[in-house]
Amino acid sequence: MEVLSNLQLGFAEVFTGYNFFFVIMGAFFGTWIGMLPGIGPATGIALLLPFTYDMDTTSALIMLGGIYFGAMYGGAISSVLINTPGDASAVMTAIDGNPLARKGRAGAALFICASASFVGGMLGLIGLTLMAVPLTEFALLFGPAEYFMMMVFAIVATSTLIEGSPAKGILSGVFGLMISTIGIDLQSSSARFTFGQPDLMDGINLLVVIIGLFCISEAFINIERFTTKTDQAPMPVGKLWITKAEWLRSRWALIRGAGIGFIVGLFPGAGGAVATAFAYAMEKRISPHPEEFGKGAIEGIAAPESANNASVSGALIPMLTLGIPGSASTAIMLGALMIYGIEPGPQLFQEHPKLVWGLISSLFVGNFVLLILNIPLIGLWVRLLKIPTEILTVIILLLALTGSYALQNSLADVGLVLVFGVLGYAMRKNDFPTVPMLLGVILGSMLEQSLRQALMLSVNDWTIFFTRPLCAGLLGLSVLCIFGPTIIAKLRRSVVGDPKV
Repeated sequence: MEVLSNLQLGFAEVFTGYNFFFVIMGAFFGTWIGMLPGIGPATGIALLLPFTYDMDTTSALIMLGGIYFGAMYGGAISSVLINTPGDASAVMTAIDGNPLARKGRAGAALFICASASFVGGMLGLIGLTLMAVPLTEFALLFGPAEYFMMMVFAIVATSTLIEGSPAKGILSGVFGLMISTIGIDLQSSSARFTFGQPDLMDGINLLVVIIGLFCISEAFINIERFTTKTDQAPMPVGKLWITKAEWLRSRWALIRGAGIGFIVGLFPGAGGAVATAFAYAMEKRISPHPEEFGKGAIEGIAAPESANNASVSGALIPMLTLGIPGSASTAIMLGALMIYGIEPGPQLFQEHPKLVWGLISSLFVGNFVLLILNIPLIGLWVRLLKIPTEILTVIILLLALTGSYALQNSLADVGLVLVFGVLGYAMRKNDFPTVPMLLGVILGSMLEQSLRQALMLSVNDWTIFFTRPLCAGLLGLSVLCIFGPTIIAKLRRSVVGDPKV
């Protein structure tokens, strides 16, 4: 009954004022952003975040949530039609989606993508609705010491579990923590790392970091691709419906994919890319026809797409209840909450119930809107894929620079955006993940504050971080994240007996 009461409160918020309009806008633009190669939900949310600055907080978060959900489906469109995933989480869809499209059945491939996205999204949202409040009650047991260790674990887990080198991930997270210390120290009122620049006295605006790392760096990457880009002609759409036999083959793949996606989404740094890879591997392993995978198997499309959308709800749970983002997109949404003056965490559900349940309910509504919008608009999305990358890059740069200047009408912010854009470009070229750095910037001030509060309560006794059960558990998980992959690799080599494995 409590869940139904909360959802009733949320749905009332969705259909108040212009909020339903923002659900539709978020779903529409999210789909468009997601299907444009290389953009993805994280860049899309970062790109449009400055334009929500003066909006009502609930309306802004509802629109960002719609963009997140819509972009997850949109990434499948370019994967199926031109074999170019919109982002990393759509890579697995291309393996069977594009071969099916090349058989003249692009419509069927896009239809199963839309259906799988809907099923995965709904099952994930049900999990979010049922698990959010119990996790919030558990999080209320946390004190300053537990919060400090939880944030340490979040940065370590995101840095080591994300794709790429764990060492590079940790360096990226530490650099983000360093950036968060720039400005006036609230405890001592002394300037730290400002180098005598008045524009740095208040610290670096989080939105400046987000726009630079994601939007400007993406524009630089696109500029680099100009000379090597090879456009592919979109596939003919064909009939939209799948056969009864294909539906029977894919129905359990939808459910398994949703379960895998939701669980993987709970882990910091995993995201949709890991969820879709697990779901695809599972279906191929248990399928009676594994030889069909890679040639247009319907389960090879249904499972990763369902997992992709279910992972969104999974990633939102730690963000809303603990203040720990589970993906790059939720890291930016976490930053958005802080920009709006709202601190995520277990108190969020008690202090801002309309905001939280309005967001969750809007995702239920947005899921239906996406299903209604995307199947009839498949032809439109195909035509939009013909936009040249050069024009798209100019649009990204224009919106990013305009948005950064509009924050405080400051050219200093524009300069900082470009600096972080160059930094983000260099990091991506050298395989340094940007998400740990962003998370370090977001959590840095809260981590420092929790550390100081814990030491004040314990009278500078550092053993508080080892003797309290929750602290010790989080510390153990952090150590496991750092050394676990190395230990597993050594065990695998000892079992296999090949030093090269």
